Amino acid sequence: MDVVTIERPGRVTVTSEPPAALAPGSVRVRTLYSGVSTGTELTAYRGTNPYLSRRWDPARRLFMDGVTHAYPLTGWGYQEVGRVVEAAPDVAGPPLGSLVWGSWGHRAEAVLPAAGLAGRVLPPGTDPLIGVFARVGAIALNAVHAAGLRLGDQVAVFGQGVIGLLATRLAVLSGARVVAADAIETRLGLAKRFGAAMVVDVRAASCAEVLRDGSGGADVAIELSGSHAALHEAIRAVRRGGRVVAAGFYQGEGTGLRLGEEFHHNQVQLVSSQIGAVPVTLAHRWDVERLQRTFMDLALAGEVNTAALVSHVVDAADAPEAFARLDRSPAEALQVVFAFPDGDAG
Repeated sequence: MDVVTIERPGRVTVTSEPPAALAPGSVRVRTLYSGVSTGTELTAYRGTNPYLSRRWDPARRLFMDGVTHAYPLTGWGYQEVGRVVEAAPDVAGPPLGSLVWGSWGHRAEAVLPAAGLAGRVLPPGTDPLIGVFARVGAIALNAVHAAGLRLGDQVAVFGQGVIGLLATRLAVLSGARVVAADAIETRLGLAKRFGAAMVVDVRAASCAEVLRDGSGGADVAIELSGSHAALHEAIRAVRRGGRVVAAGFYQGEGTGLRLGEEFHHNQVQLVSSQIGAVPVTLAHRWDVERLQRTFMDLALAGEVNTAALVSHVVDAADAPEAFARLDRSPAEALQVVFAFPDGDAG
């Protein structure tokens, strides 16, 4: 059974692992597609992920000396869709042949608890590629919730990669006026298609200055590029007392982030959004599962055009070349998807 493994920084292989035994209460799912989370997975490919150099203490919620994960990293990836091909005798559903979405990594198949797939079955006739967007859609929705948007708010979304474009669309659906900022013309074009009222090419202009001069600034900014310089520009873009949601995966030290300037003088609120949990103010009624299902409901209803985000579908056997290309030229791709050619068996 094929599985994608990051052996060390800069080296990916596709190796074999034995199929897992079918335990009581479980089903076997054969993978159709597995989406690459460019931000998280490139940190593993490049060796910059903090889990590789620091130990996360979940009880104390602190990074400490040590390591959390070590190479080789097998089966990374968290946005998969596949077909149920076998079920334990005590399992009533989902039915054999069902298409289900979930997180089981870049591998040809997985044995999963059947109860965990409740509510994750795609309707018959659905394009299965929609299923690879459940997790990234939840990340975008989590950031929009953290922003606390109100009808009529102006929100600047920095970074129009997959998650940034999804955040743009979800913010529009929330009733906000969205200003989308990026340095890639094609992504700004997609942001317009997703409902952005204005786009700013950051190579040609400062988004913060455009907003200040035009409307006095954004009420809220969502930063999704993972760039400290972009986070600084997001801070510059909001009004006094405005909120900035830092939802990118920032690596290394904060070069370009100058907290003694607008952040300090404009009393800016800076909050973090990360898919490990929902905003604490919503935790009594929202959780990550609800985020994922809400996004999938929107996508299945046609409110979010996920198909427009798929830029490359490559055979899983070509994963080493795909990671190398992403590392060299990340701007040339949006959603890269690995296809497992035997996924339709059964």
